[in-house]
Amino acid sequence: MSKPTAHADNITMSGDGLYSLATIGAKDVIDKATPRVIAAINSMPDHQGTWHFSDMGCADGGTSLDLWRSVVKHIRANEASDIQIVYADQARNDFNALVKILHGLTQFDSYLDEHSNVFALESGASFYTPILPSNSLNLGFSATAMHWLSQKPCDIKGHVHMVGANGEDRRAFAAQAAKDWETILLQRAREMKSGAKLVLINFCIDENGNYLGNTGGVNMFDNFNNNWQDFVDQNTITAGEYEAMTLPQYYNTAEEFSQPLLDTNSAVHKAGLRLVDIETAVVPCPFAEDFKVHGNAQQFAKAYIPTIRSWNESTFIGALSADRPTQEREDIIEAYYASYESQVAQNPQDHGMGYVHAYMTIEKL
Repeated sequence: MSKPTAHADNITMSGDGLYSLATIGAKDVIDKATPRVIAAINSMPDHQGTWHFSDMGCADGGTSLDLWRSVVKHIRANEASDIQIVYADQARNDFNALVKILHGLTQFDSYLDEHSNVFALESGASFYTPILPSNSLNLGFSATAMHWLSQKPCDIKGHVHMVGANGEDRRAFAAQAAKDWETILLQRAREMKSGAKLVLINFCIDENGNYLGNTGGVNMFDNFNNNWQDFVDQNTITAGEYEAMTLPQYYNTAEEFSQPLLDTNSAVHKAGLRLVDIETAVVPCPFAEDFKVHGNAQQFAKAYIPTIRSWNESTFIGALSADRPTQEREDIIEAYYASYESQVAQNPQDHGMGYVHAYMTIEKL
């Protein structure tokens, strides 16, 4: 097995509100989940007092604004209770962008000024740690975030992502993912009230073998890998820098997500968490869908690449040797994405980042 690497400390999403501007598809995924969140709220026992919600792995908060707008509107149609939403992400998250977006200081329309007694709080705690006091949470939400592992178990040989891993490397990632999933669920079980719900929307490998960027045409992760290997062949990066580029992610199957919730001997099941339902869904790449309408290959390529950069640029640049001057590293990364953009422009019909998620609702007894 490849040499293990320490905690994935260099993982960040694009800052200054660029994440939500670039990841239109992530918003589409959340919008699709809104009826599920409303249904979870409606299924809870009679409620009294303040509603307590969490948005875990929130990034800059822009992609979930309309979800929480719908939740607040739904609750206000029935009662005047106070509403508290705790936005949580790792300490390196751009909370300045989150605050600006929530308080209407950007081009995004916030919901906070539309209702009274709605309180948005920010937490620098990740979903691997406690976020809220025990027995306080009514509903926890997370979308497109929990595929990030707490640490990278090894550097994958011959690829940049677990979807291209084999043998011992693949097993190491699966074991880390199972451990992390249990940790996430046990932390939430402690926070949840009896009758509380979790609505979690996570990247997955579906029953047809589809996953992010692998729903037809070019396999996005194979393309990442091939382009990074080309940089070795061109002497742009070293073999060591190629090997250090492993995204600390894992895409569970629906069965892997369900296992600790269904196993009566698991710590998660003993903590009172139960799977209400789970389904997989594919949300098309919005940029590829737009291309079908406008037909401009350059326009598609220029719009598409930023959504990729928004979540993986920090990992690519983190794989480059710290001995390189900062400007040299930045130039390599610019060249990498420029090469990718050129590929997309030349064969636009082959590219796209379709989103493949498991949509699940979990309850606390």
